[in-house]
Amino acid sequence: MSGQPDPAALQDMIDKMEIGELQSRYMYALDWQDAETYGSVFTEEAVLSWPEGHAEGRANIQAACARMREFVRKRDEADAPAKPARLRHFLANRVIEVQGDRARAVAYWFDLSNDNQPRWPYIPAYGLYEDELARTPDGWRFTSRKIYNEISGESPAENPAW
Repeated sequence: MSGQPDPAALQDMIDKMEIGELQSRYMYALDWQDAETYGSVFTEEAVLSWPEGHAEGRANIQAACARMREFVRKRDEADAPAKPARLRHFLANRVIEVQGDRARAVAYWFDLSNDNQPRWPYIPAYGLYEDELARTPDGWRFTSRKIYNEISGESPAENPAW
């Protein structure tokens, strides 16, 4: 053993870290309904599917996030003067496989909400992300994201972690 790290193994670790950061940026953009950042984690031709909808292309994905922002704004106005309710998403149990300039990933997600009178947090939903990604000149981006919401009864038929 030469003591030198394997360049391929190092690149694999770097890629996985970058993909993990992309997944986290997605979550922050979702929670703040930041349509520009939300769209920026997807390629121009990306597909986003969730139990209540489907969007193809970055512009349509950004528009879906803008609709979420409008919904939250109206809810906050209706709840005033009470403290606004908040929703925060989290990831766990990531599995990422990189093959050159393509990758796939799965991760559990869950969210905390406090949309009740005392504003106590609870878990209203949880599920799974299935992602396809591509390395672009701007870094890793989602080409496809399928969101399973297991509260709604959606779940993959088989173990999604290969």
